[in-house]
This record gives sequence, structure tokens and C-alpha cells, in this order.
Amino acid sequence: MARKLMIIMVNSDPRNGEEMGAPFFQATVAAAMDYEVEIVCTATSGQLMKKGVAEALRVKAGSDKSVYDFIKDAHDAGVKFYCCSPNLDLFDMTEADLIPECSGIVGGAHVIEEVMENDDVKVLTY
Repeated sequence: MARKLMIIMVNSDPRNGEEMGAPFFQATVAAAMDYEVEIVCTATSGQLMKKGVAEALRVKAGSDKSVYDFIKDAHDAGVKFYCCSPNLDLFDMTEADLIPECSGIVGGAHVIEEVMENDDVKVLTY
């Protein structure tokens, strides 16, 4: 049985806040079920790792809870967040710009290695 869930956010666009709820909620649930969980934010979703971006987004219009609150909930449950390295250049970010919940920067090789070399990893993409 798999013990690790890797969520790759590559197709979700932060400009559509309603797309942000499911991946973070499912990550939180998986972590609460004692699975190891990583979220890799890449492409347009990489912006979520930049300070100030997720704070300004809402899953539901008028909600007091920001997308950043969902990220903090997931992080508090044990989810590890990573920013894909090309996002630094793509969105003019430095490591200092990353939210404190971001555990670091990874490249494409990290994702490929996790998926190909570990039989105990399952992947969801959003």
C-alpha cells in the first residue's frame, strides 16, 4: 500500500480561486490519515508560493478564509510544500519571496525520481 501522496499543481490557475480548495483540502485529509504528503507547485500555480498571492485569493467569493488559510491548515497537518525551480525566474521570485510554509525549491527531477523510484507513492494532479 502506498504511504506517500504527491500532489502536483500544474494545471490550476490561482486566478480561479475556486480551483484551489480541493487540492489543499485533500492534502490536509491525507496528512490527517497519517500519509506523507507533498505538494509541488509549478507552472502558474507556482505563484501560490509567493508571499501575498494566496492571501489575496478566496475559494468562494465573500469568504473570510483565504487560499493561504487552506495552505496553513495543510501545513499544520504535516503537508510539505515545494516550489518548482523554474517558477523563480518565471514569476521574478527569490527564495526570500517564498511563504514560510514552503519547504524549498525542487526541479523536475525530484518529481520524476519520486514517481519512478518509489513504489509507495501515488500522484494526484490539479
